[in-house]
Amino acid sequence: MMKTTTPESLLPHTPSPANPTSFSSADFIAFPRSLSALPTAPNSVSLPRTAPTKVSAATRRKSLALILSSYICSQDCFRDAAFAQPTVGLREYIDSFDGYSFKYPRNWIQVRGAGADIFFRDPFVLDENISVEISSPSSSNYKSVTDLGTPEEAGKKVLKQYLTEFMSTRLGVRRESSLLSTSSRIADDGKLYYQVEVNIKSYANNNELAVMPQDRVVRKEWDRRYLSVLGVENNQLYELRLQTPEKVFAEEENELRQIMESFRVNKVVA
Repeated sequence: MMKTTTPESLLPHTPSPANPTSFSSADFIAFPRSLSALPTAPNSVSLPRTAPTKVSAATRRKSLALILSSYICSQDCFRDAAFAQPTVGLREYIDSFDGYSFKYPRNWIQVRGAGADIFFRDPFVLDENISVEISSPSSSNYKSVTDLGTPEEAGKKVLKQYLTEFMSTRLGVRRESSLLSTSSRIADDGKLYYQVEVNIKSYANNNELAVMPQDRVVRKEWDRRYLSVLGVENNQLYELRLQTPEKVFAEEENELRQIMESFRVNKVVA
């Protein structure tokens, strides 16, 4: 087999150790001016290969930490931006089978299997939703919303119902509630409606099994505003429920009140 030698002009030149940072014209690879000047050989020329660079574990950890911190920041920024979503307008939902209608934000999504007759939720603020509850036709015979008493009496019943639903078996859980307002109105359909607003706060211990009181730090889990509209038709009691965090209510109050005002109960034709 013929042995091929590589011309010195094609080999990389190593700088002198005495002055590693200085280079001369000889430090660069010299290429022939024309391809015809290249030597021919029956075998290919093998140039020295550069060893792959090894990435240390510390470098990998730093890179992973940078990616993770960027992700967390993006999530926090997204969550903060969720509370500043622009108004998208309202869309009407009509249930002619059960006999009611109302308006809701266009970008809210319907959630099935939530236990209510209908349930919509804000895709960004998950604590914000709207639903409709209807009394059982076999166990109710309402003639008017006044069957619940005065608006204030109806408001107390609504608040009691909320607290019953939010009862918790966890140790150290405490609820604070207040009846904010009650009112009545006659809508353009000639029917009487009651409107109720309540606030409920939930508190819990961070370590409910701790023996010493100083180890059981109480923290607030959530603070919500609940708005209900009550109406009667078809011998049934209808309740529109709106739930929103208190910190969001001030920003969206006008739209939420439009939703409350839009609720109607309708006669079902058999």
